[in-house]
Amino acid sequence: MTLSTATHEVLVLVATAGPLPMLHTEDLDNLRRGAHYRVLVPVGLRNLPEAATQLDTFAAHGAEIRTVPAVPMTAMVIDGTLALLPGDRCGELTEFRVPSVVRVVAELFERLWRPTGPPSTGSGPTQRELDLLVLLMNGHTDESAAARLGISERTVRRMVSDLMHRLSARSRFQAGAKAADRGWLIELAG
Repeated sequence: MTLSTATHEVLVLVATAGPLPMLHTEDLDNLRRGAHYRVLVPVGLRNLPEAATQLDTFAAHGAEIRTVPAVPMTAMVIDGTLALLPGDRCGELTEFRVPSVVRVVAELFERLWRPTGPPSTGSGPTQRELDLLVLLMNGHTDESAAARLGISERTVRRMVSDLMHRLSARSRFQAGAKAADRGWLIELAG
């Protein structure tokens, strides 16, 4: 089994701020065949035009992409049976089929993928709200944001409404301005 034979799910961790170790012909072929991709990238990667373009193209083909403050390593897990980890040569990924290695990398991915901690009770945004803000800042509609976050459009509207209420904003534009004033968006640009 290799990347080109993925049939079920591909988990991708991207730690680098350089060119992405994905978005190759095999990945697009896998997506067309129905393989589900979930991709974790550091928030700052969205600020690099080439990486942002690659991520947008990847998402347009059906991949779910989530940003987190930091990703500790670049790696992939293919169909739960193969892990690709950094090799001896710079930028090269080495195959590991040892079940315990695959399981550890998949567990790392899942820990980073799910929202951290309980929902925020303070005035700051939760990680999911930050993910939504990134999408809205990039011009995504409620429908597109819902698809990328794996939630319903109704949930996106509820989250936006809640953010607007917490910010005492009368419009989405005003909510964005107030979020920036409170420093919420600094994390997204970081």
